[in-house]
Amino acid sequence: MDVILAPSSVGISELKVNPNAVIEAAEGMPVAVLNRNKPVAYLLPAAAWEAICDRLEDIELKEVAEQRLADGKAAVEVRLDDL
Repeated sequence: MDVILAPSSVGISELKVNPNAVIEAAEGMPVAVLNRNKPVAYLLPAAAWEAICDRLEDIELKEVAEQRLADGKAAVEVRLDDL
């Protein structure tokens, strides 16, 4: 049995018939798209996708910062006003 990671789901056939109705019924929450009762995709509101992308970018930048701190070079102090 596949885990569905969304509060609601919709069959792919139903989604094809009226995607706007599915989006409106979701009320801003993710929707699992099912094909033969198995999740094949997730439909997310644009704001949720943008937040996920921002979070992933923050994680990547944190990793870069940690690598740079671990390289043994002395840190350089910078004031935001100087930038």
